[in-house]
Amino acid sequence: MSGNAKPTSVFFLLLVISSCLAGSDRKLSAYEVVELYNLPAGILPKGVLDYDLNRETGEFKVRFNGTCEFSIESYELKYQSTISGVISTGRVRNLKGVSVKVLFFWVNIVEVSRENDDLDFSVGIASASFAADNFVESPQCGCGFDCNEAGGAGFAFST
Repeated sequence: MSGNAKPTSVFFLLLVISSCLAGSDRKLSAYEVVELYNLPAGILPKGVLDYDLNRETGEFKVRFNGTCEFSIESYELKYQSTISGVISTGRVRNLKGVSVKVLFFWVNIVEVSRENDDLDFSVGIASASFAADNFVESPQCGCGFDCNEAGGAGFAFST
């Protein structure tokens, strides 16, 4: 190897490494972050505007354009314009801003945890378990999974 080839190779290697590092600066979507914590992206509805995450403590805030409501099967769900909590592998605790309608009352979902292939949603005194596969896709505000794609009907945020 000649004396000129070595500095050129080092320069090329540094260029490749810096290009890779520059590409890694892209902020992951909230849905990608949720998946990094072994939770399905569909626990968040479509329409996340932005989020903040403290990677050391797991504290997060997710922002939407307004309140997001939809029904899935026999459940009515409501996400406030900002939700927050603490995320760790397979678990969201101290969740604030997400509620489910039980009979005539709205109750807060305070924790979501993954147990193998199931997700447990806790409202404090009670919990319900669902297959994690049900949350691969994100529901849409206003219509959940029963949206009329042709007219865009059903996409709704309320303020």
